[in-house]
Amino acid sequence: MHRGCYSPVVFSRRLSHVVTRKDLALLVAPTYAAAANVDFDEAHERMERAVGSQRIVDRLYAGLSAALHERKGKRTSEDELMDALSAGVQARRSRVKAAQLSPGVSAVMVLLNLELGYAPEMMRGALENPKGKALLDDGLRELGAHLLRELIK
Repeated sequence: MHRGCYSPVVFSRRLSHVVTRKDLALLVAPTYAAAANVDFDEAHERMERAVGSQRIVDRLYAGLSAALHERKGKRTSEDELMDALSAGVQARRSRVKAAQLSPGVSAVMVLLNLELGYAPEMMRGALENPKGKALLDDGLRELGAHLLRELIK
Protein backbone atom coordinates (compact mmCIF):
# COMPACT_ATOMS: atom_id res chain seq x y z
CA MET A 1 0.00 0.00 0.00
CA HIS A 2 1.49 3.36 -0.96
CA ARG A 3 1.62 6.29 1.42
CA GLY A 4 1.63 9.18 -1.04
CA CYS A 5 4.31 10.95 -3.00
CA TYR A 6 5.99 12.47 0.06
CA SER A 7 6.76 9.06 1.51
CA PRO A 8 10.17 7.56 0.80
CA VAL A 9 8.47 4.27 -0.12
CA VAL A 10 9.65 3.31 -3.59
CA PHE A 11 7.70 0.72 -5.56
CA SER A 12 10.76 -1.41 -6.29
CA ARG A 13 14.47 -1.29 -5.57
CA ARG A 14 14.86 -1.80 -9.32
CA LEU A 15 13.12 1.49 -10.20
CA SER A 16 16.25 3.66 -10.24
CA HIS A 17 18.01 1.06 -12.42
CA VAL A 18 15.09 0.64 -14.83
CA VAL A 19 14.44 4.39 -15.12
CA THR A 20 17.78 6.18 -14.69
CA ARG A 21 18.29 9.90 -14.11
CA LYS A 22 19.09 10.28 -17.83
CA ASP A 23 15.83 8.47 -18.64
CA LEU A 24 13.88 10.74 -16.26
CA ALA A 25 15.28 13.81 -18.02
CA LEU A 26 14.28 12.41 -21.41
CA LEU A 27 10.81 11.30 -20.22
CA VAL A 28 9.85 14.57 -18.52
CA ALA A 29 11.31 16.87 -21.22
CA PRO A 30 8.27 16.78 -23.60
CA THR A 31 5.92 17.87 -20.79
CA TYR A 32 8.36 20.54 -19.63
CA ALA A 33 8.77 21.79 -23.22
CA ALA A 34 4.99 22.18 -23.56
CA ALA A 35 4.64 23.87 -20.17
CA ALA A 36 7.60 26.24 -20.56
CA ASN A 37 7.00 26.89 -24.26
CA VAL A 38 10.57 25.95 -25.20
CA ASP A 39 11.84 23.49 -27.79
CA PHE A 40 12.63 19.89 -26.87
CA ASP A 41 16.42 20.35 -26.86
CA GLU A 42 16.21 23.26 -24.40
CA ALA A 43 13.72 21.33 -22.24
CA HIS A 44 15.94 18.24 -22.25
CA GLU A 45 18.99 20.26 -21.24
CA ARG A 46 17.02 21.84 -18.38
CA MET A 47 15.68 18.46 -17.25
CA GLU A 48 19.20 17.02 -17.25
CA ARG A 49 20.16 19.84 -14.86
CA ALA A 50 17.05 19.32 -12.73
CA VAL A 51 17.65 15.58 -12.25
CA GLY A 52 21.08 16.47 -10.90
CA SER A 53 19.16 17.25 -7.69
CA GLN A 54 18.47 14.20 -5.52
CA ARG A 55 15.40 15.98 -4.11
CA ILE A 56 13.89 16.29 -7.59
CA VAL A 57 14.76 12.70 -8.51
CA ASP A 58 13.20 11.45 -5.27
CA ARG A 59 10.00 13.37 -6.00
CA LEU A 60 9.80 12.03 -9.58
CA TYR A 61 10.45 8.46 -8.40
CA ALA A 62 7.79 8.92 -5.71
CA GLY A 63 5.27 9.92 -8.39
CA LEU A 64 6.24 6.95 -10.54
CA SER A 65 6.02 4.66 -7.50
CA ALA A 66 2.54 5.92 -6.60
CA ALA A 67 1.41 5.30 -10.19
CA LEU A 68 2.99 1.83 -10.19
CA HIS A 69 1.19 0.95 -6.94
CA GLU A 70 -2.10 2.07 -8.50
CA ARG A 71 -1.42 0.11 -11.70
CA LYS A 72 -0.37 -3.13 -10.00
CA GLY A 73 -3.23 -5.60 -9.99
CA LYS A 74 -3.74 -8.74 -7.92
CA ARG A 75 -2.38 -10.92 -10.72
CA THR A 76 0.58 -8.71 -11.63
CA SER A 77 3.78 -9.17 -9.67
CA GLU A 78 6.16 -6.32 -8.92
CA ASP A 79 8.78 -7.99 -11.13
CA GLU A 80 6.37 -8.34 -14.07
CA LEU A 81 5.48 -4.66 -13.87
CA MET A 82 9.14 -3.64 -13.60
CA ASP A 83 10.04 -5.89 -16.55
CA ALA A 84 7.28 -4.27 -18.64
CA LEU A 85 8.50 -0.82 -17.60
CA SER A 86 12.08 -1.75 -18.46
CA ALA A 87 11.05 -2.94 -21.93
CA GLY A 88 9.00 0.22 -22.44
CA VAL A 89 11.86 2.50 -21.41
CA GLN A 90 14.19 0.77 -23.86
CA ALA A 91 11.67 0.82 -26.72
CA ARG A 92 9.80 4.10 -26.23
CA ARG A 93 11.71 6.52 -23.98
CA SER A 94 12.46 8.91 -26.84
CA ARG A 95 8.86 8.86 -28.13
CA VAL A 96 6.99 9.88 -24.97
CA LYS A 97 4.40 12.59 -25.57
CA ALA A 98 3.75 15.51 -23.24
CA ALA A 99 1.35 14.99 -20.35
CA GLN A 100 -1.87 17.02 -20.24
CA LEU A 101 -1.13 20.24 -18.32
CA SER A 102 -3.49 19.92 -15.37
CA PRO A 103 -3.10 22.05 -12.22
CA GLY A 104 -1.20 19.17 -10.57
CA VAL A 105 1.21 18.64 -13.48
CA SER A 106 1.69 22.41 -13.63
CA ALA A 107 2.68 22.31 -9.93
CA VAL A 108 5.36 19.74 -10.83
CA MET A 109 6.63 22.09 -13.55
CA VAL A 110 6.81 24.90 -10.97
CA LEU A 111 8.85 22.61 -8.71
CA LEU A 112 11.25 21.93 -11.59
CA ASN A 113 11.49 25.65 -12.40
CA LEU A 114 12.22 26.45 -8.75
CA GLU A 115 15.07 23.94 -8.82
CA LEU A 116 16.42 25.49 -12.01
CA GLY A 117 16.07 29.05 -10.71
CA TYR A 118 13.44 30.02 -13.32
CA ALA A 119 10.55 30.53 -10.90
CA PRO A 120 10.35 33.20 -8.20
CA GLU A 121 11.23 31.90 -4.73
CA MET A 122 7.78 32.94 -3.45
CA MET A 123 6.37 30.04 -5.49
CA ARG A 124 8.14 27.62 -3.12
CA GLY A 125 5.81 28.80 -0.35
CA ALA A 126 2.80 28.07 -2.54
CA LEU A 127 3.99 24.47 -2.97
CA GLU A 128 4.75 24.07 0.74
CA ASN A 129 1.33 24.99 2.13
CA PRO A 130 -1.15 22.10 2.59
CA LYS A 131 -3.13 22.88 -0.58
CA GLY A 132 0.07 23.24 -2.64
CA LYS A 133 1.51 20.00 -1.24
CA ALA A 134 -1.68 18.13 -2.12
CA LEU A 135 -1.65 19.63 -5.63
CA LEU A 136 2.02 18.70 -6.11
CA ASP A 137 1.36 15.19 -4.78
CA ASP A 138 -1.49 14.75 -7.28
CA GLY A 139 0.65 16.15 -10.08
CA LEU A 140 3.57 13.81 -9.37
CA ARG A 141 1.22 10.82 -9.38
CA GLU A 142 -0.51 12.11 -12.53
CA LEU A 143 2.80 12.59 -14.34
CA GLY A 144 3.93 9.13 -13.19
CA ALA A 145 0.70 7.57 -14.47
CA HIS A 146 1.08 9.38 -17.81
CA LEU A 147 4.65 8.09 -18.19
CA LEU A 148 3.51 4.53 -17.41
CA ARG A 149 0.75 4.78 -20.04
CA GLU A 150 3.31 5.98 -22.57
CA LEU A 151 5.89 3.33 -21.72
CA ILE A 152 3.89 0.20 -20.91
CA LYS A 153 1.81 -0.74 -23.96
